[in-house]
Amino acid sequence: MGVRVMVLDEHRLLAEALASALKLRGHRVLAAAAPAAGAAELVISRAPEVCLLGTATPAEPGVFEPVVRIKRERPQIAVVVLGPVPSPRGIAAAFAAGASGYVRHDERIEGVERALAKARAGEVAISPQLLQGAFAELLNPAAQPDDEGSRLLRLLTPREVEVLVRVADGEDTRLIAAGMEIAPSTARTHVQRVLMKLGVGSRLEAAALAARTGLLDRAGLPPAAADFPGGP
Repeated sequence: MGVRVMVLDEHRLLAEALASALKLRGHRVLAAAAPAAGAAELVISRAPEVCLLGTATPAEPGVFEPVVRIKRERPQIAVVVLGPVPSPRGIAAAFAAGASGYVRHDERIEGVERALAKARAGEVAISPQLLQGAFAELLNPAAQPDDEGSRLLRLLTPREVEVLVRVADGEDTRLIAAGMEIAPSTARTHVQRVLMKLGVGSRLEAAALAARTGLLDRAGLPPAAADFPGGP
């Protein structure tokens, strides 16, 4: 028995092609259109058994607001999301909004039909492989982009990192020069370059920024902030 379905996708050609394929397989397609501000109203007014709702950005905030509206107004309508390979956050957002399933854009028509049948029957419609991939990413998350401390660390040379560590330890120019076996004028130049690269105006600010961002931890050298001299 065919499913009374509505197809909505931001790519109109995709929506129409999928609608045509479903019609040929005996399903009753009520509409095929690109989602817009009135997408939820259209679904609510036509009342299909299942709505196939396409999106290219499943993890974007607010993208599933139409799902929330549809389920609030017509809870009997099952919504299956059509989208790209999603992040766990994208899948979670779809189901949190009230979706009954998630189908990839590159799924075969047979897979779409299975999702329609499961959604109409009140079952969760998502492939085991897609769910397995989402859980695998949750358990073994990819490395996150570098934070502020890592970004600042890349601005400094190894020599300047050592200077920053000594500044955070409360050493003045004389002690920095002696500890690094360089001239005081050279030590002063290094300190001023560190301040300039970090965008701060004093040693105190440099030490505070290093502590706040964990910059010294990322350098593999523990901060041991004590007293801070007044100027470079």
